[in-house]
Amino acid sequence: MSVDHYENFPVASLLCPPALRPAVTAIYHYARTADDLADEGDAPAAQRLADLAAYRADLHAVGAGAAVSPRWAAVFGPLSVAIAKHALPLPLLEDLLDAFVQDVVQTRYTDRAELLDYCRRSANPVGRLLLHLYGVQDADSLQRSDAICSALQLINFWQDLSVDLPRGRLYLPLDQCAAHGVDEAALFLQLDSVASRALVQAQCAWARGLMLSGAPLVHRLPGRAGWELRGVVQGGLRIVDKIEALQFATLRRRPRLRALDGPLIAWRACRMRARV
Repeated sequence: MSVDHYENFPVASLLCPPALRPAVTAIYHYARTADDLADEGDAPAAQRLADLAAYRADLHAVGAGAAVSPRWAAVFGPLSVAIAKHALPLPLLEDLLDAFVQDVVQTRYTDRAELLDYCRRSANPVGRLLLHLYGVQDADSLQRSDAICSALQLINFWQDLSVDLPRGRLYLPLDQCAAHGVDEAALFLQLDSVASRALVQAQCAWARGLMLSGAPLVHRLPGRAGWELRGVVQGGLRIVDKIEALQFATLRRRPRLRALDGPLIAWRACRMRARV
């Protein structure tokens, strides 16, 4: 599990069937590179948007079977192979780019519905692309995948408050901030308080519930895919546990998964039971 990159997105682990690893890796590098264009370095917003537009043009070229620019050949070469071999849905890849563009131009979210709409494009396409690779397309599985991916994105937000706030980004819904009596300015000053901790606690409870609503999907995926998803679910829930252990004081401190968390995550994954 990659904890620091792309919202806890698992990258071609040993549980992934060898035949699918190149495609999973290609999707990851596509998303990782676009995310870096939106987030990393000191480029102004206009430059980031121009780079993302050029990146999108190369995606369109791949979709049309045309030549891509040399700038990201290492990304779009493997991705073009994966698209051709597995008929990857291009709209899902487009949605990811839309989310990265949104990260450049939008830094506040009014309510949970608006934040979930962002997750619909920033996180949910990853799960849907992986389900596509495994041939799982029924509506209920897609819905549960969306719940898991949105939960992972939200958990990553509550984990990364101390990282995002200095960048000028506030993912805590503004109506939730107001309901808990937490001033936006105080958040950007990273002022820890009883009210700010209660605010984070409420968002963690929301994300945990969303994750648990999607968790039954682990029993529907075949073989190693189901086991990998168990680890993803339990890894996300473990981060919530760590936020709770900090008494929800993540405005100034970022909890992390460590190697010692691995056995506990594996044990919890093995104990996941299908509901009768």
